[in-house]
Amino acid sequence: MANPSVPQQELQDEVDGLVAAWRQQRPDLDISPMEVLSRVTRLAHHLDRRRRLAFSAHGLEAWEFDVLAALRRAGAPYQLSPGQLLRETMVTSGTMTNRVDRLAARGLVGRTDQPGDRRGVLVTLTEAGQATVDAAFSDLMNAEHAILAGLPAAEHEFLTACLRRLLAPYRETNGSV
Repeated sequence: MANPSVPQQELQDEVDGLVAAWRQQRPDLDISPMEVLSRVTRLAHHLDRRRRLAFSAHGLEAWEFDVLAALRRAGAPYQLSPGQLLRETMVTSGTMTNRVDRLAARGLVGRTDQPGDRRGVLVTLTEAGQATVDAAFSDLMNAEHAILAGLPAAEHEFLTACLRRLLAPYRETNGSV
């Protein structure tokens, strides 16, 4: 689904040059996947850079945002067990302990006893943590809207459906961001 207001010949990028060169050098191969996936890789690079900027503007690393965002998405009272955080962020138990310790030292999360289980702990988003993750998430959404600004709504929906179909075989049981 092309944007009819922009002639296709004007929509050249560096991937077009790579594809043309490979087609000339390896006419025996179907390199059509490169037309999509090289662009996805380049777009992911730009997205990563925008995300780092959105997070760093609020004093966060990407991993800090991931933990805070998992707690925020959980809804009030913004608490998860360490096991739930492990599933949400896909890191090891030792890594999560270190991350929670570091976030607690910054006052962004706290630990409370799990009701009914004296050995259990809940990690809770503090007010400062909520304010930080909310501000970072707002900046992230602004950056992501800017990246997608050139797509009309119909193309946005079409791209969403295509990417969902491509990601389906790799479906994970957790949510991120």
